[in-house]
Amino acid sequence: MPDSAPTLAVIGGGQLARMMAQPAIALGLPLRLLAEAEGVSAAQVIPDQLVGDYRDLATLRAVTAGCQVVTFDHEHVPTEHLHALQDDGIAVRPGPEALVHAQDKGVMRERLAELGVPCPRNAIVTSVDDVAAFGFPCVLKTTRGGYDGKGVWFVRSADDCALPFRAAEQAGVRLLAEELVDFRRELSALVARSPSGQAAAYPVVASTQKDGICHEVVAPAPDLSEALSGQAQEIALRIAGALDVTGILAVELFETTDGRILVNELAMRPHNTGHWTQDGSVTSQFENHLRAVLDLPLGSPATRARWTVMVNILGADHGPDHRGVGRLYDGFPHAMARDPRLRVHLYGKELRPGRKVGHVNAYGDDLDDCLERARHAAAWFRGDLGNESE
Repeated sequence: MPDSAPTLAVIGGGQLARMMAQPAIALGLPLRLLAEAEGVSAAQVIPDQLVGDYRDLATLRAVTAGCQVVTFDHEHVPTEHLHALQDDGIAVRPGPEALVHAQDKGVMRERLAELGVPCPRNAIVTSVDDVAAFGFPCVLKTTRGGYDGKGVWFVRSADDCALPFRAAEQAGVRLLAEELVDFRRELSALVARSPSGQAAAYPVVASTQKDGICHEVVAPAPDLSEALSGQAQEIALRIAGALDVTGILAVELFETTDGRILVNELAMRPHNTGHWTQDGSVTSQFENHLRAVLDLPLGSPATRARWTVMVNILGADHGPDHRGVGRLYDGFPHAMARDPRLRVHLYGKELRPGRKVGHVNAYGDDLDDCLERARHAAAWFRGDLGNESE
């Protein structure tokens, strides 16, 4: 290799790793990928790759051999393996002491309580009687392994508890009970932090969920007071510093109907609520993640336009749409001709119902216009719109 830039190992072959590749190219940064299968999203664009199981320490050591730093597309690598890689001299970023708070919701809740961070009322429960004592209705979550609405149940009676306890027992994890929060909307505070302690905070955004999956994001969150916005950013920066996070930290929040904010979830990697930054900010979350884990100076998180809207493209329930379109690529002519300013990001994934296969970003000075453009394009790619004239 003609340059001496350090090779960065990335564990996980999903779309987050795929979207790290573009800023890595610009930075002249070689990536090495551990993919879970041939031809997965990131494996299509990162040629230096190994296919294997992230739960196998020998495989992790093979993919990180000769690499100075390792980072992640997901948070599921066993904590003991991360410690082993550290003992081998690899800089694990984020480190296992930080990452466990994104891996285990019980550990996360305990630590945030110690820090005085506002959270929903919660408790670890080991029986239906514990849940009843906590109070119905409530939310039950497996402490490990859940994402995009998986491992989460809304329970209103003892009869509703059988499935969550059975799932937790089969997975060998604990169950966490949380209050049902009366919230106005969901927010997300995204920050980047380097090992040297430099940090950058992106504008707080509003996100909308459908079936437990992020559907759309508006940046910045409309009608959010400066006080609450500042509080959300302060909480995210405080958590990042206290947990010694390296890279991107996404703090998902509830804005309650009585004007408070509560921390819902943590993610220590690029996050769906930050995809708008690819086109809406000076430095995307993906580039700042790479900069942070390599301890390079962070880029500006400032916005490029007054508003940016991100809408996810999900695989449709009806398969190929009524126009006979079976490939996402076939949506480009209409979407691009209708909106030359639209930015489309596809993940190279097989279409399956409800699966995230891409997203669109629209930006500008008029929020309603951005919302209409992004929603129309995402619906067109899903096949939810016909060939009616515009």
